Amino acid sequence: MRYLAVGYKVIAITDHADYSNIGTAVKSILDFTRHWPKNSKIRVLPGIELTHLPVTQFKPLALYARRQGIKIIVAHGETPVEPVATGTNRSALEADIDILAHPGMITQDDAVLAGKKGIFLEITSRRGHRDTNAYVARRALKAKARLILNNDSHMPEDIITPERLKGFGIKAGLSVSDVDCLYRGVEEFLKRKKLL
Repeated sequence: MRYLAVGYKVIAITDHADYSNIGTAVKSILDFTRHWPKNSKIRVLPGIELTHLPVTQFKPLALYARRQGIKIIVAHGETPVEPVATGTNRSALEADIDILAHPGMITQDDAVLAGKKGIFLEITSRRGHRDTNAYVARRALKAKARLILNNDSHMPEDIITPERLKGFGIKAGLSVSDVDCLYRGVEEFLKRKKLL
């Protein structure tokens, strides 16, 4: 309800998952979203964030989550703030994911792959991860890859208004019209997947 209070219409609820907890995390998230009131003014989608995995585990875990009914799959990218295995960005992009979160060390080749597969690269307001937003934006624009704005909240204090979130896109070097296009692109994606 905090997201509704600050102006959001659709969110994906996710939890960090690996082989140790994906079964319980997926079940809990699916139960939560199934019981979300159908007449609510905010739509809550079931999601999962594949986090700190060995590179060989992205494909099987994404496949498992998708088969269970998860609609939005996020992969924790290579970031200078929380080091992960080298090659994480590429392995995640080769799996069935929707968003590569905080991919602050993304190569141009990986940005091109994201563009070809229609995977969103994240621009975030989260402290630390946001330090590479401009780099990610440049790589994505050059590769014609999709971008998504996300606050990556872990605590209530992380939830900011959509207008404030747009400011992080501007700080990353995007124009106001670029940011507006991002929102339209996400809306089109959700409609195409029949999630709106």
